[in-house]
Amino acid sequence: MDAKKVFITGITGYIGGSVAMKLKETGYHVTGLVRKPEDIDRLNALGLEGVLGNIHDEQLLRRCISGSDTVIHTAESADDSFAAGLLVDLLAGTGKTLVFTSGSAILGGKEKGEANDFRFTEDIPLQPQLEMASRVLVNQFIQRAATRGVRSIVIVPTMVYGKGTGLKKDSIQLPALIRFSKEKGHGVYFGKGANRWSNLHIEDLVDLYLLAMEKAKPGSIYFAENGSATIRELAVKISDVFQLGEAQSVSVEEGTKQFGAIGAHFGFASSSYCSADKARKELGWKPEFANIMDFTN
Repeated sequence: MDAKKVFITGITGYIGGSVAMKLKETGYHVTGLVRKPEDIDRLNALGLEGVLGNIHDEQLLRRCISGSDTVIHTAESADDSFAAGLLVDLLAGTGKTLVFTSGSAILGGKEKGEANDFRFTEDIPLQPQLEMASRVLVNQFIQRAATRGVRSIVIVPTMVYGKGTGLKKDSIQLPALIRFSKEKGHGVYFGKGANRWSNLHIEDLVDLYLLAMEKAKPGSIYFAENGSATIRELAVKISDVFQLGEAQSVSVEEGTKQFGAIGAHFGFASSSYCSADKARKELGWKPEFANIMDFTN
């Protein structure tokens, strides 16, 4: 029997690459979309197959999707409604699986470092900030694709940490906070730093993708977390691990100069706190890593 075929956008990225390696190890044939010719050779060295193109190339995507059983979208375009629309249009009526990667910044309330310990679950209707409204609409669009003959699933990762197993080894948020802290000479948080982020290890997230592929119902959405920490707690830990000065607050305005408005407000100064009990109950997901403070290990 031929191995099942999976097509991944964002296969050179942190999440996509790690998912791809796990799928390969599990016996899947994995192909991924790449933007640079040299990445094809890099993927081949890992036992993966690359296809050169971009997420808006309809004819290329049509060929890749027609030859695949499952499509996993992990490209850095969770807000890209054109990409979402194209993927759904090409998959409509096929009954094939689409696993779409979002992000938990949709839960942020622009807290500016203030505490907000409200914990979201998937059944709580979201009233997102204006800046995150399009991402929520895209998620809902993907879920509704189930009515068009697509086995569509949305996964909403929180702050992901740990070493990736694909081409890209590092996540985004925590390494960025570490770099900024080193530049400043002390662990950095914003405002009071009391805003709380749920988090999870990359290996646990990868396991969730595979379980969702195997078990999730069409139109499902799953938050992904296994623990939480405030940004100030992370800043204190960064100071300790890298022997920097005592963790200190900086303004959100300074954060905006460093990370841009979206990055500062929704990546580091807002809360993003949720429960993944739905994934545990429906999919039998059993995450193993529960402490982001072990990020140095």
